[in-house]
Amino acid sequence: MTTAPETEQPRPTERQRTFSWADPAAIAAAGAGLSGADFFAAISDGRIPPPPVMQTLDFDGVSFGEGHATFRLTPREFHYNPLGTVHGGVFATLLDSACGCAVHTMLPAGVFYTSLDLSVKFLRPVTVGTGLITAEGTVVHLGRRTALAEGRITDAAGKVYVTATSSCLLLRPDQAAE
Repeated sequence: MTTAPETEQPRPTERQRTFSWADPAAIAAAGAGLSGADFFAAISDGRIPPPPVMQTLDFDGVSFGEGHATFRLTPREFHYNPLGTVHGGVFATLLDSACGCAVHTMLPAGVFYTSLDLSVKFLRPVTVGTGLITAEGTVVHLGRRTALAEGRITDAAGKVYVTATSSCLLLRPDQAAE
């Protein structure tokens, strides 16, 4: 058996990233007595730091209103999958955040939520060259036990790259004994 002579491959340039985050338990405690609208107002004006996932993936909360949440992300190499495009999990996280936070904006103090499901449709790839992308979530239905939200990721020109729907379970104090 013959083998090809070993050739030395060029070493890729190593890149590094460092980031910091606030204590997530302190963030949760600070928001525990607030309505969803008041919680996001406190995050927006800096009284409560953003959740760690925002620093981890390097995205920003742009606006929060009743039934709406908007986040922005500038794609970077550290978001890439092995194929050289932004990993689908980044989009899923952005849309889970946008949909869930849109629901959260409509909840009174003491009522919380958790995602039941997230259905994501990837329509086209995103790269660093795509530029700034925006994830918007909107509440479609808010019931007593569940909520439904939809989201989309667009570029600066409004081209849609990813869509999602999310169902959330609402956790109300009066339902705890059920």
